[in-house]
Amino acid sequence: MTARHEEIADELRRAIDREEYTVGSRLPSESELAAHYGVSRGTVRQAVAALTAEGLIGSRQGARRVVLASRRSQSFEELRSFAQWARAMGREATGHVVAQEHRPATQEDAVRLQLAFGTPVLHVLRLRGLDGEPVLLERTVYADWIAPAVESIEPDCPSVTQRLYDDTGLVFAYGEHIIDAVAAGAQDAELLGVRRTSPLLRVRRVTTTREGRPVEWSDDRYRSDAVSFSVHNSIGNNALARKTAE
Repeated sequence: MTARHEEIADELRRAIDREEYTVGSRLPSESELAAHYGVSRGTVRQAVAALTAEGLIGSRQGARRVVLASRRSQSFEELRSFAQWARAMGREATGHVVAQEHRPATQEDAVRLQLAFGTPVLHVLRLRGLDGEPVLLERTVYADWIAPAVESIEPDCPSVTQRLYDDTGLVFAYGEHIIDAVAAGAQDAELLGVRRTSPLLRVRRVTTTREGRPVEWSDDRYRSDAVSFSVHNSIGNNALARKTAE
């Protein structure tokens, strides 16, 4: 049987997801929540502690709790794949390889992947979607040592990250992200279903193993009407989050 504080925590999560409590707003006081749910303040305190641990709300002694994020958001402090992020929102992630080929590593590839210039690397162009709607183009370059495992994955695999873990035990542990805006070129526009020169949110990232060995580097381009990025600042935390566009 589910404990009452767990039920209350889940009800509060859903209320935050429905934006009954929006990011930046304050939750009702413990006394108000206790009266609303017909429980003790101690039970409410347990429920609120669970949401605080998940990063959904922030607390300060003597102050009302503030909503920091919803489950639709993904903090870039955690390294989560597109498919994992989609599942956390209750959405279905889709993926399709548009093209892939081996090429000699350029100077940029060599620097980002810490390989010798000219080393064969695998370039993959992958279209990603939410519930079948295209929202992201990934142009990913994989290091030579992981390329064979990537090539063996079916073209419509929804989560390459999960498949590589299942097949090889590889864990993507660290990521560096650079975010800017670019105009959609002809290929971007056609695949994402937008007009040419439409603004796209670009995330260039390098992902490594726990030991710091580069696995991939990628140029990811999101439709700006489908995904947005937000920053929540505080004296102790500065978290960048990915979320669906409003």
